[in-house]
Amino acid sequence: LFLMELTSKKKKFFKNTYFKVEKMESQKAGLGIIFVGPPGSGKGTQASLLKNKLAGKQICHLSTGDMLRAAISNGTDLGKRVEPIMKAGKLVDDKTMIALIRESINAEQCNDGFILDGFPRTLVQAVELDEMLNDEPNKNVDHVLEFGIDDNLLVKRITGRLLHKPSGRTYHTEFKPPKEPMKDDVTGEPLIRRSDDNEETLRKRLSSYHSQTTAALRYYDGTGVLTTLDASKKPNEIHFDVLNSLFG
Repeated sequence: LFLMELTSKKKKFFKNTYFKVEKMESQKAGLGIIFVGPPGSGKGTQASLLKNKLAGKQICHLSTGDMLRAAISNGTDLGKRVEPIMKAGKLVDDKTMIALIRESINAEQCNDGFILDGFPRTLVQAVELDEMLNDEPNKNVDHVLEFGIDDNLLVKRITGRLLHKPSGRTYHTEFKPPKEPMKDDVTGEPLIRRSDDNEETLRKRLSSYHSQTTAALRYYDGTGVLTTLDASKKPNEIHFDVLNSLFG
């Protein structure tokens, strides 16, 4: 009975969400969303699910890596500026990243809003992003969704990932194991682990993430746009929480 009641509530919620999404067309301002979370917390997956939910709307998913690669591929002035920096394995400075985001959000595919994935991470970046958006008509940060998850669980998730490199098929030693250990189900070829999918490297990345983002999250909490989600849930449950946070 409880499950039937929960399913009924979800159906009602998704129906209401549909009408709220439809109303976006009559709004003057686009929807500005930021996804914040440690590596492996599911930000990219949830951004794709949200973009699909908003199909028909010109809302773009902007991840820092994709934006940089696109700028280089398209031969833009910014792309020419960042290409030698990336080839040297160095970090692109905040001023250049802000300029790249400005360029991206003013593209036609971002007319109805944007989902920023992986930026900002620091307080300085958050403040500079707000200052830039203040100069752009109808561009704001409306929602910041933090994907919170225990570090130990995240380590367990990521260190168990397996990849069949030729096809891109992925497995997990615990959550989605191959039929034969370390072999692809389709071809029988060997599976590999990414070189950085080891606990020592991941712990360092998580420590860096927490030290960088704490102040930025506090800043967004102070502006009233921050919502923290439980990223340990299943993807479809997190997707429900994302929609509820944005349109509930």
